[in-house]
Amino acid sequence: MTLRQMAVGLVAASLVGLASLPAGAQVGKPVTIVDANAATEQQLAAIPQLTPALAKGIVSRRPFASITELDALLGQTLSAEQRTAVYSRLFVHLNLNTATREQILLIPNAGNRMVREFQEYRPYKALAQFHREIGKYVDDTELARLEQYVFVPIDLNTATDADIQTIPGIGARMLREFKEYRPYKAMEQFRREMGKYVDDKEVARMERYVIIN
Repeated sequence: MTLRQMAVGLVAASLVGLASLPAGAQVGKPVTIVDANAATEQQLAAIPQLTPALAKGIVSRRPFASITELDALLGQTLSAEQRTAVYSRLFVHLNLNTATREQILLIPNAGNRMVREFQEYRPYKALAQFHREIGKYVDDTELARLEQYVFVPIDLNTATDADIQTIPGIGARMLREFKEYRPYKAMEQFRREMGKYVDDKEVARMERYVIIN
């Protein structure tokens, strides 16, 4: 086999791999972090730098609408260096289409270059797009690490079961409720229907991850 043939084969294999990625938008798969809005108080207290009092404070202030809110809370007690260490274990997912430069830089070791690359490919339609574009600049291990910090909102009316279940804390019951009220006409309908099963804070937490196209 010639080098040209080998190259063509590798490209074809890569395209097959991309085609097999989920078509729908979703939330990055956790590798080292837990979601600050869904972790238990015990999980939080086990993270270095987080005292039992801080863990309790995080739980009482949830849900955080953004990593900025969590950073402001922790900044009252922890230094920037300490917070960076925490964010290697704990985070509030960033919406790839709306995250600010300052929010992206809170991802440990992201840096200015990644800010530029994250924002260059907006709007993201699916996490597979992030996987494809950012994979041009980093290896698979680093891509998986970065991906766990981000999400692309899931369309309530078309998302697959697998896509919905990437939202932290969504089990079989809420998957069923998400789908029961399709088609959604407005976000207020989602809030009203989900509010039958969970409190307002939990509705707000879930709402971060969804849109209605």
